[in-house]
Amino acid sequence: MRTLLSLILCSVMLMANAQENAVQKIGYADTEYIMSQMPAVKTIESELKTHSAQLDNQLKAKYEDIQTKYKAYQNMPATTPEAIRADKERELTSLQENFQKFQQEAQSSLQKKSAELYEPIYKKIGAVTEEVAKENGFSFIISPHMLNGGDILLYTDEKYNISDMVLKKLGITPTPRAATTTVPVKKN
Repeated sequence: MRTLLSLILCSVMLMANAQENAVQKIGYADTEYIMSQMPAVKTIESELKTHSAQLDNQLKAKYEDIQTKYKAYQNMPATTPEAIRADKERELTSLQENFQKFQQEAQSSLQKKSAELYEPIYKKIGAVTEEVAKENGFSFIISPHMLNGGDILLYTDEKYNISDMVLKKLGITPTPRAATTTVPVKKN
C-alpha cells in the first residue's frame, strides 16, 4: 500500500512538473512604438525627406523643361515647315517618356534607400527583442500590428508588452505613452 501511495505521489508530482513546463509565456513588442523612440529613426526619416526633396526638385525641373518646350512648340508660327514641327513633336514625346521613366526610377530609388536605411534598425530591434524574450522566459513575442496597419491581436494585456524593455536594452529611455481611454459598452 505504501509503495502504491508513493507511486501515485510521484506520478502526481511528475504530471504537475510536466504541466508547469508546458506553460508558454507569450508577449508582444510594438515595433512602431519602439522605432518612434529611436533617435536613429529620426535621422533616417530626415535623410529620406532630403532624398525625396532632391528627387522632387529634379522632377520639377524636368517637368518645367517639358512645359517650356511645349509652349514654344505651340507658339511656332503657322509657316513653320512640317519637318521642324515633326522634329519638335518627337523631341516632346522623347522628353515625356524620359520624364515618366525618371519618375519611376525616382520612386524606386526612394524605396530602395528606405529599405537600405531601415534594414539595420529592423535587425537590431529583432536581435534585442530575442534577447529580452530569452532573458524574461517568453516563448513567443507577437507584433500587434500587421504590415498594412491592421491589428493582429484583438486583446492584449499590457503586462506582456516588452517594448519598453527592448528600448531600455537599446539604451533608450522610453517616453511615457499617452493614456488610453476605454469606451464603456452598453449591455442590452
